[in-house]
Amino acid sequence: MASIRVVHYLNQFFGQIGGEEKADITPFSKEGPVGPGTALENAMGNDMSIIGTVICGDTYFNENIDTATEEIVKLIASFKPNQLIAGPAFNAGRYGMACGAVCTAVQERLNIPVLTGMYEENPGADMYKKSIYIVKTGNSAAQMRTAIPAMGRLAIRLAKGEVIGSPAEEGYLARGIRKNVFHAQRGSARAVEILLKKIKGEPFATEYPMPVFDRVTPRPAIKNLSQAKIALVTSGGIVPKGNPDRIESSSASKFGRYDISGINNLTAETFETAHGGYDPVYANQDADRVLPVDVMRKLEQEGIIGQLHNIYYATVGNGTSVANAKKYAHAIGEELKQAQVDGIILTST
Repeated sequence: MASIRVVHYLNQFFGQIGGEEKADITPFSKEGPVGPGTALENAMGNDMSIIGTVICGDTYFNENIDTATEEIVKLIASFKPNQLIAGPAFNAGRYGMACGAVCTAVQERLNIPVLTGMYEENPGADMYKKSIYIVKTGNSAAQMRTAIPAMGRLAIRLAKGEVIGSPAEEGYLARGIRKNVFHAQRGSARAVEILLKKIKGEPFATEYPMPVFDRVTPRPAIKNLSQAKIALVTSGGIVPKGNPDRIESSSASKFGRYDISGINNLTAETFETAHGGYDPVYANQDADRVLPVDVMRKLEQEGIIGQLHNIYYATVGNGTSVANAKKYAHAIGEELKQAQVDGIILTST
C-alpha cells in the first residue's frame, strides 16, 4: 500500500463534469483519481497514491475566491493528505489562477508540499511562481503526455523531502531564487565560453537571465485633435446591462464591441461591469467612471475632439493571459484602423 497520500485538484472540465456550462459548480470531492489523475498516479510510482480528488468550476472559484478557497481547503484537509497536486492548467487562465491560489492556501494552512503545472504565459504562473513549484507545460492539453510525467517526477522528490535542483534540471518555472554554488571553473572562463558559443551561433545558456519587458514605441502626437476621431477601449469590463456576450469576470476568453451611438451618459440602468477583480459598486453606479463616455461627448460637443467613435471595445483584464491580451489587442487595433480612428483612450480600473 502506498505510504504517501496525495489529493488532486481539478476544474470542471478535467474533473469530467462538463465544459463552460458547468463552470459554476461548487467544490466537491471524490474518492480516488479522476481523469488525468489516473495517469498522474501511475507516473508517481508505487509509493504514492491519489486518495481523493477535489473538483471546482472555474467561474465559481474566480467569482468567489475567498469562499471557494475555504471550501476547497476543508475538503482537501478531510483526506489528511501528505501532498496536494493541482492541474495541470496549461494556458487556461481561470484554471491556472485557481490552481495557484489553492496550492498557496494549502501550503500555508496544511503545511504540506504542493505542486501544479502551467504554461509560462498563464496569468496564474506569473502570480504564484515565486511561492509554489509550477512545472512548465505546453499551452494546451495536447501536451498532457509530457506534462504528467514531469509533474510526477517532481512530486516524488517534493514528497520525499529531497533537495530540489534548478529549474533547468527539474523542469519547473524559475522562482526568482538565486543560490551561491561552487563551480570547478572560474566565472571569467565560463563567460568566455558562452561568448564564443554565441559568436559561433551555437546553443548556450546564460547564468544570469535578465527579465524581458514588452516595450511599445510611442506613436507621434495627433496634430489636430479638433479633427481627430477618438475611440474608447477598456479592460475594466464595462458592458451593456446583462453582459450580453457573457465576458468572464476573470481570465476573459473574449472581448466585446458595443454601439454607443446617441448615448451621452452610461447609466446604472443600461451599463455595468463584468470585472471580478475590483469592487464593482462604483462602476455599476456610474460606468462613466471606468469608460468616460460622458466626458468624451462633452469634448466632442465643445469641438476639442473631432468625433467620438460610436463603437467601444471591452474585455476583462483580471487574470487574462498575455497571449489572449495580445490577440485581442491585435484584433481591436485592426478594426479601429479600418474605421480610420486617429487615437485610442485605453482605460483600466
